[in-house]
Parts: sequence; C-alpha cells; structure tokens
Amino acid sequence: MSDLAQTAGDGVVSTSVPSFSIWHQGLVAAVFWLLTAAVTWGLPDVLPWGSAGLFAAITATGGVLLLALALTLHRLGAFGRRIAFWGPWLIAVGVWFLVWEYTTAKTGWLPKPFFSPPHGLLQVYVTDWSRLLLCIGYSLRLWGLGFFSGITVGFTIGVALGWSARFNYWGMPILKLIGPVPATAWIPATFYFFPTTFHASVFLVALSCGIPVAILTAAGVSQVNRAYYDVARTLGANDRFLVLKVAVPAALNHVFVGLFMGLYYSFAVLVVAEMLGAKYGLGWYIAFQSAYSAYANVYATIVIMAILCSGLVKLLFVARDRLLVWQERGLI
Repeated sequence: MSDLAQTAGDGVVSTSVPSFSIWHQGLVAAVFWLLTAAVTWGLPDVLPWGSAGLFAAITATGGVLLLALALTLHRLGAFGRRIAFWGPWLIAVGVWFLVWEYTTAKTGWLPKPFFSPPHGLLQVYVTDWSRLLLCIGYSLRLWGLGFFSGITVGFTIGVALGWSARFNYWGMPILKLIGPVPATAWIPATFYFFPTTFHASVFLVALSCGIPVAILTAAGVSQVNRAYYDVARTLGANDRFLVLKVAVPAALNHVFVGLFMGLYYSFAVLVVAEMLGAKYGLGWYIAFQSAYSAYANVYATIVIMAILCSGLVKLLFVARDRLLVWQERGLI
C-alpha cells in the first residue's frame, strides 16, 4: 500500500490506494478474444472458408495483449486511461467475434452464401487485396471530385442565399424543391446530359452533398447577429469584408453541419453511382460480387467503406476543431 496526501484547506487528508491493480474489463475482454481464437482453431468448419489459422492468430495475439494490459494498465498514466475508456467495446467485440464465428463457420446456423464468418472476410482481403486497393483508389477519386466540387458550389450558393434577399427570393424555393428529391432520382437525366457515366456519377455525388451544404450555409449566414455588421460598418467595412470576414466565419458551425450531412449522403450515392457502368470502384465491386452470390466479398467491401467513411468523418472533426478554436475562446 502507498499513502497519498491531499491538502484540503488547512488540513491534510491521507488516503491509501493499492500499488497494484487489475483492469478487470481488459481481463474479461482477453478471455473472450482468446476463446474466439480457441474456437476458430479447435473446432472444424462446416464448409471451408480459408484463413482460419490467420484469424485465430490475430485474435490470440489480441487476447494476449489485452491480458498484458489488464495487468499493467495502472502504470500507463493518461494513455492507460484512454485505453480503459474503450474497455466495454473491447469486451463487446470479443463476444461478437465469438458468436459470429460459432454461428457461421462452426455450426452453419447462419448458412453460406448469405452469411460469412470473420475469417471468410479475412480470406477476401488476403486473396483479393490488389483489386480491392484498385477499387478503393477509383472510389476515392470519384468521391473526391464529386464531394469537393459539390461543397464548393453549395457553399457559394449558400452564402449568396443567406446574404442577398433577391437571390434568396428566387433561389431558395428552387433549392427546397430539389432538396428533398434523392440524388439517385436524377439518374435518367444525368445519362442524357453527361457524355460518360463517370461524369454523371461525379454530378450525382456533387448534388448529394452540395444541397445540404447550401441550405445549412444559407441558414448560418442569415442568422448572423446584425450587431456584428453594424460594428463592422462603423469601422468602415464594405460588403466584401462583411461577407468574407463577418458572415462566413460566424456561419461556420452551420457550414460544418452541412458538410457532415453531405459526407454521409455522398457515400450512399457513391455506391449507387458506381453500379451504373463504372469499370472499377467499391460500388462496382459490390454489384459484381453480388451477381455471383459472393456475399463474403460484399461484406468485406462494406467494412472497407465503413472504415473509409469513419476516417473521413474523423478528419472533418479535426478540421472543424482547428478552424473553430477561436469560437471556443469566446472571440465571437
């Protein structure tokens, strides 16, 4: 035992804490991860999937690491506290892997081809990684062109709608008319107006993210406190300064809400757009594999898309926090 002294006013409060403690959630998580490895390695598969040994090695390694952390986490300080925060999730993932593995590969309660065990997805990554990487590159190119062009146009239109009463009079009813319509509903028109399916797909992605950005930006600009404009005009600011230095910074919270919405919408449209004649891309890969009932490949691709989307959302959060740090400091 070690004594800790804490000064409280004029007195001193002494407490005792153990010098050694076990992270119990990590210990439970380690048990389930190791059980998953034992089930994967020890029980035979109903049907051959491949990569069972690799998945067992991965989960066993994870279990050993969790066991080590359970015994040493109290020594890791802030890093240990961050790991401890995810303890319930580590338990949940271990339980999920165990149930998933047992109900698919080991018992066939969830049968092939409609369901795949975790090492079935791993087998897809092992055997088809080169084509998946190529599809990821094609999808990111298509998404990047559509997303950044869409948010650029949407932001510009949104600022104009929020600033100009005349532009808002004509533009907002049109935007409200188009906005509720899913971007994929415009597929027949895009095939007519655009020379290739790639250009049509870029337009659909741009439309899906541009509309929420335009609407939220317009709302943000229109709701800026008029006192800011009065103060800036008193100091000699012109309209250009008011738009770029007052209206836009004050509306950035709304803009980022539109960006988050547009990011999710654009990924949903991306899959559909790539099913319309693209030669590569994650959406094309899903459609191609679904035609042959290769659902393990489909699920593996869905996992990749989820990770990509989550990563982009995280980057957007980081960008928002860095750009809006001045608001947190009370500068507006």
